[in-house]
Amino acid sequence: MDNGKIRRANARKKRMMRVRRALRGTGVRPRLSVLKTNAHIYAQLINDEQGVTLAGIGTLSEGHKMRRSKDAARHIGQQIAELAKKCGVQAVLFDRGRYKYHGIVAELASAAREAGLQF
Repeated sequence: MDNGKIRRANARKKRMMRVRRALRGTGVRPRLSVLKTNAHIYAQLINDEQGVTLAGIGTLSEGHKMRRSKDAARHIGQQIAELAKKCGVQAVLFDRGRYKYHGIVAELASAAREAGLQF
């Protein structure tokens, strides 16, 4: 790898850890982690105390076969809020990862809030 690729990879890791350093999900208030790729978007509820994923959903999940878009993010946000309610979770910590709170990430968050999750 050349220095440019190494530098960019290290910068991504630093951004992600800067955001995640302050967030520790618990059983009462898990971490809502967002991951997006070029084609898809995923959301997970994570209990960091036990190292367990409580629930997860993405555009590749069963019955959700769709591509990454704002509509897909809105749908995933609503679905993760419903899964959280089934797990008995009312409030979460939002972990945007290395992504800016803009566009698809903001759309997912606002849909989860509208569906009843508090963060």
